[in-house]
Amino acid sequence: MTVPPHPLVTAARRLAADVLAPRAERVDQDGIPASSVEAVKRSGLLGISAPVGYGGSAAPAAVVRETAEILAGACCSTWFVQTQHHTPVTTLAASVLPVRERLLGPLARGELLSGVAYAQLRAHPRVPVRVTRERGGWRFDGKVPWYTGWGLNDVMLLAGVTDADEALFAFTEAREQPGLRPSPPMRLAALTASRTVSLELDGLWLPEDAVALRTPYASWAVTDRPKNTNASPAVFGVAAAAIRLLEGDASAKETAAALRERLDAVRGQAYELADHPVPTERVDERLACKTRAYDVLRAATTAAVVAGGGRAMDLRSPAQRLAREGMFLLVQGQTAQVRAAHLGSLGSPG
Repeated sequence: MTVPPHPLVTAARRLAADVLAPRAERVDQDGIPASSVEAVKRSGLLGISAPVGYGGSAAPAAVVRETAEILAGACCSTWFVQTQHHTPVTTLAASVLPVRERLLGPLARGELLSGVAYAQLRAHPRVPVRVTRERGGWRFDGKVPWYTGWGLNDVMLLAGVTDADEALFAFTEAREQPGLRPSPPMRLAALTASRTVSLELDGLWLPEDAVALRTPYASWAVTDRPKNTNASPAVFGVAAAAIRLLEGDASAKETAAALRERLDAVRGQAYELADHPVPTERVDERLACKTRAYDVLRAATTAAVVAGGGRAMDLRSPAQRLAREGMFLLVQGQTAQVRAAHLGSLGSPG
């Protein structure tokens, strides 16, 4: 008996087939149109991890991963913008502060799209963004080096470190305002369409009721550090898209079959490790598996370029786009620990 796919997997496949994949090359060159953002909002996928009581789906981890693979394989730029949304949602779902009741429902239902600006916390003990008490609220000063979805997001979850060495997360509108100035959108080798900017913070003031999380930095770091030791579903999605290109080329079918076997094996191991109940355990295995996933990604996207020959250098070719997206995924969410493990693997003989 065949088990029907989860409704959100069906929704992701429909969104990918009808909207994302047909536009992927144009989006890569021209940017994500508002119509694609609206299609993502209507899809129900923005509430995939949100509580049912707030309009979300509270879907199992396996469904979350599968939908991420589908979206990333169809258009990595659009996937990257919408994936920012899920951290604000899960942060609010775990919050007991007033902002939960104001924003969790609209975010879960796709009425609002959120970005996130917190990677700078990982620079600790450096403090790129300092948060201080002011006028019954909080003042933010410093620089956010990367913020994705500028001009596409409605709100953002912004983080900094307080004088008491706390990690503080608060919501604000994703627009230029007193104390918040964006750079021009960055020109990147891949995913320029994601509208990534840096943010200059010079006295941005947010009220107390904008705060979603305030916790000792050490406590936050304990939960954050293990996250990036796991392989990203987007890696498997982009690799699978490259393999599908190969499967459509008679001269590359053997290569495609071998790569498909490797991909299935490493994906299975990666998700078994991701489902391990203690995220701080088996870290060396997780990192080794992540580097093997990168190996398959590189091999699959390189093979797609090789099979395409000179045609693959055309900016309208999906092969070169997937290769550049694969390059981006090698450093997306990279920590010092992940970088060391990956470089060690690349430098090892054999």
